[in-house]
Amino acid sequence: MMKELSAFDIAGRAMSAQLVRLNTIASNLANAETVSGTEAGAYRAMKPVFATQYAGATATVNVTGIVHTGTPERQHQPDHPLADADGNVWAAGVDPNQELVEMVETARQYANTVEVLSTAKTLALDTLRLGR
Repeated sequence: MMKELSAFDIAGRAMSAQLVRLNTIASNLANAETVSGTEAGAYRAMKPVFATQYAGATATVNVTGIVHTGTPERQHQPDHPLADADGNVWAAGVDPNQELVEMVETARQYANTVEVLSTAKTLALDTLRLGR
């Protein structure tokens, strides 16, 4: 059985999970305009998969994996150097607008967790001062 997690453990794990989420968003945005000569080779958006991990009466989050989502879009561009025999290229299966919304949400959640850590630190220091 796992030991009880402190507020610092929980917040640290939450921040780590949001960092993974932010990194996948950055990768998705970096590849949003890429094309490939095959559907199989086209970039697909990455999304982290989160799972709740319980430790006694507390719970936190873990990243259990990263899945690829989205469907590449076929575009007819016969002059493109990567075009297949039919003149098609496959654009990345990424919606940049959705990724930007996710980025803002992730940044807010990360900032909220930083605030939790700051509050927990202040409370711990105040408690120590009371003991003097």
